[in-house]
Amino acid sequence: MNNTEILDQLKQASDGLLFQSESEYPFEVLLWEHPDNIPLTPTKVLEQTGHSAGTPVKAVAVDDFFKVAVTGEDWHGEEERQTVNRFQTLVQTLKENLSDLQVYRLGETEQDVYVIGQTPSGDSAGLATKAVET
Repeated sequence: MNNTEILDQLKQASDGLLFQSESEYPFEVLLWEHPDNIPLTPTKVLEQTGHSAGTPVKAVAVDDFFKVAVTGEDWHGEEERQTVNRFQTLVQTLKENLSDLQVYRLGETEQDVYVIGQTPSGDSAGLATKAVET
């Protein structure tokens, strides 16, 4: 699958979903081309996103990041169950299309969040959103 097809799948899977923290933010699809095939590191993420070198970066596993969003609860109504199913589909889409998936949380209280993996062509693709945690 090429980068365009992967981005289309990610866009379709994330369309209309909001990441919930102490606020709600949509997801944006992203692609970072790497002609030099240098692996993604926290420093590279800061450079790629225009954050200063002193910005705190926390790397989190994809399953940990989406844990609450993909877990159904007995008290969920139909709408919540549908949202959980959509998040499960989103995580599955990420895992099926990208390798070396990692979540990078940049900042402290107001965080820029990047869910990034490697495409078959060696570029980085994924989703960006925001989180607020006090």
